[in-house]
Order: sequence, then C-alpha cells, then structure tokens
Amino acid sequence: MKYDLITVGRVSMDLFALDIGAEFQDITGFETGVGGSPVNIAIGASRLGLNAIAFTAVGADPVGQFAFRYLQNEGVNIDFVGIKPERRTGMAVVGVQPPDRFPLLFYRENPADIHITIEEAKELPLDETRALSLSGTALSRGGAQDVSLFLAEQASGRDITTFIDLDLRPDQWSHALAFGLHLRRMLPLCDVIIGTEEEFYAAFSPTPEAVMAGASVTDAAGLHELLQSYAGENDALLALKRGDRGARLYAGDRFTDVPGFPVEIVNTVGAGDGFASGLIYGWARGWGWEEAARFANACGALVVSRHGCARALPYRREVEAFMRNEETTGQ
Repeated sequence: MKYDLITVGRVSMDLFALDIGAEFQDITGFETGVGGSPVNIAIGASRLGLNAIAFTAVGADPVGQFAFRYLQNEGVNIDFVGIKPERRTGMAVVGVQPPDRFPLLFYRENPADIHITIEEAKELPLDETRALSLSGTALSRGGAQDVSLFLAEQASGRDITTFIDLDLRPDQWSHALAFGLHLRRMLPLCDVIIGTEEEFYAAFSPTPEAVMAGASVTDAAGLHELLQSYAGENDALLALKRGDRGARLYAGDRFTDVPGFPVEIVNTVGAGDGFASGLIYGWARGWGWEEAARFANACGALVVSRHGCARALPYRREVEAFMRNEETTGQ
C-alpha cells in the first residue's frame, strides 16, 4: 500500500503556556504548535515512520497557513487539507500546571475543519491506504459527521483497518447524551476503539452527565462490565488508556493489562494522541496488540514528560531508546 494512514478531522493552532505552574491569568507567553487529535496522530505516526495523510480543512487565514506549513514540515501528506475561504481555523489555548491541572480553552466557532465534505472524501486514495483514524469529536456537528460515517462504511468494504479515538471534548456537544448517541452509531464500523475511562463511560453509559461535566469515573467495576459486554458482542479491540497504570485491552471475552511507564508529569495534553500513533505504528509493523500497546504506552509517557503537544510527540528512535533504558534500569 502507498499510504499507511488517513486521519480525519480537527486541526487547530495551539498556544501552550510557557510559564509552567502559573495560574492562567498570570501567563506571560505562549509557544505555538498545531493541535487537534487527528492531526496530532498524523504527526505522531509520521515521526514514527509511517506515511500519513491528514484529511481536514483550514481557513484562508494566517492561522490556516501556519497549520498547513507545520503539517508539511512534519512530513504529513497535506494534499487533502482543504482551504475554506469563508471559515476560520480553530485555536486552542492551554495552561500548564503540573501534575494535574491543564486548563484548555477552545476557540471553535464554526471552524473550517467541520466543513469537509463527502465529495472531498471521495477523492481520498482509500484503495491505496491501510488504515483510517477517526475522531469522536468529528461527529458533533457539521459535514465532518457525515464524512466520518461515509469513510467508515467505505473502509468496511475494503481491506482497511478503522481506528477511532473517542476524543471526548464536552464543550463541543449540544447535550450530555449526544456524545454516546452519535458514537454508538459509528462504533460498529470500527475495528479498534481507543479511549480513557471517562470517554468510554460517556460513550456506553446511559447516565454520562457527571462525566460530561468533568467528573472522573467512580464506578470502575461498572465500566469494566460495560467494556467486557461490548467486546464480547462485537468484533473490535477496545484499548482503555489508564495513564501511568498503562492500558487495558478488551477483545472478545478476554482482557489484558499492559503496564505503563511512570514518569514525572510536565503536561498530559497530547499523551493520548501519542498513545494512538504508537498503537497504530505497532499494528502497521504486524505486532501483536500487547506489544503494540506497550510501545504506545512508551509514546504516551514521553509526551507527558515534555512541554507542548505536537512538539512533544516522539520519534521512533526516541521511543526505542526510552524502552531500552526502562528495561535496563528495571532489571
């Protein structure tokens, strides 16, 4: 195949606070980057050595030009990054207060990336591509919702593996139940589902209101039952991200815990995108899911130990060196 991966959806210019630990109102400067889970996964996959296409859209504005150039410099194929003259490129502003406070503000008032179309999707080289990576947020509004369903159906009729990162952003949804209602239509078309405890709970639970409001999952046993039930009834791999506790993989009637790599936390934003790109890389290499998830855990650990998001995504040589070092020091 000519291409390893097509990612679909959100792109933005990211501003990361340079004043680590400062309250948001005391920030004096920001570092620029590109963000949005789908393009971060494309960048992460590209840094690991895969040939990735970003299918998204930017505005005909300087922020869009910045995102376009950034992706190009990262080796991501930008042939399918559309320009929407009547729209603006999204933006995200992030505070950095380790170990557990990372206030994130989205500026996504009718952004360009939700206006990708099915006609544009028909131009994608699906017959030359191995994997498709979708995003839960793309289902919240605009043409991106239709495009995601269209591409998932197209992939199911080809030899394409479809990944989806649940990518829960509560402020992008009209109602607490809307996330799950839309995701449950999409998930039967997906081969690999990636998410945190909160994201899976919001997708599968009939009462996700507390999680959508920012609460953590307190019913771990109930969530485990939900995931076991879904995995047992559907032919899909569920990859549950659990931070320094590693990942739990659900397939059929079995689940497997894959240990993580505890590190000192600098910034958690983007760690999930590092995990997803690492998991896709391991799959592309033909590894078993446990080996791929171990590699993905290492990618996520490296991201949280660094400043930034896309800038923090590791190269393959860095992940391999990190894992060798962990194995040596752990003996």
